[in-house]
Amino acid sequence: MEFTETALAFECKDDSLTGIVSLPESPLVTGVLIIVGGPQYRIGSHRQFTLLARDLACAGIPSMRFDYRGMGDSEGDLHTFENVREDIRAAVDAFFAQCPGLEKVVLWGLCDAASAAVFYAHQDPRVCGLVLVNPWIRTAESRARTQLKHYYFSRMTDPALWRKLLAGAFDFRASFRDFFKTASALGAPEQNASLPDRMKHGLEQFSGKILLILSGNDLTAREFDDMTQSSASWRELLKKAERRDLPEADHTFSCRLWRDRVSAWTVQWV
Repeated sequence: MEFTETALAFECKDDSLTGIVSLPESPLVTGVLIIVGGPQYRIGSHRQFTLLARDLACAGIPSMRFDYRGMGDSEGDLHTFENVREDIRAAVDAFFAQCPGLEKVVLWGLCDAASAAVFYAHQDPRVCGLVLVNPWIRTAESRARTQLKHYYFSRMTDPALWRKLLAGAFDFRASFRDFFKTASALGAPEQNASLPDRMKHGLEQFSGKILLILSGNDLTAREFDDMTQSSASWRELLKKAERRDLPEADHTFSCRLWRDRVSAWTVQWV
């Protein structure tokens, strides 16, 4: 389907934010707002957000991607993912203003953008769905457990490690220092310990549909999976989510095949 792309500026507080709307010639009434995670702007790693927006538009689904305050071409001070509710609300308002036929919106987020979407979604009745891709749920302890389970232990079966050992090229001192630093984080108190609980609360309050996409070759995804699968309340909560797994994919879907798969899943689900 043919579509147009329109750049727009919209206000959040006293700052001007920049976004791009991809609008099909015959748009559906449900659109997708792509929320940017981490130190990125609206194009995304490997142009993923640009390509996703265009795939959605080709399927008749209007979409918008935008820059938070302090990122990309948007004005203002940079905020953490836990403090971008106003940015998301301003973007949703601008999206609806740009697409008069829009009735509902799905929030799509990778990494901490998925977490930001969870914090926001239940507060806005216009949000009907969430696409959560490798959600960020990190605490110091969960990071340590994930690294020990999925990195250090798996390295013991890595032929490259044994080749380095036999060649005398392995830095034992640095490796043991990193290992014990990671292990010491288990059980340590930390200020972000409530992040999983706050995310769970957000999902409990949200009545819409959820699509969960997890990469197999990504510690962030493994951390989310390990933590949620070890909790009965999380397992019960995620029963309402549709789940898709890409076993070989990394965190940012650096391969075109992986990006295309995520895009196709998103289009089909929406």
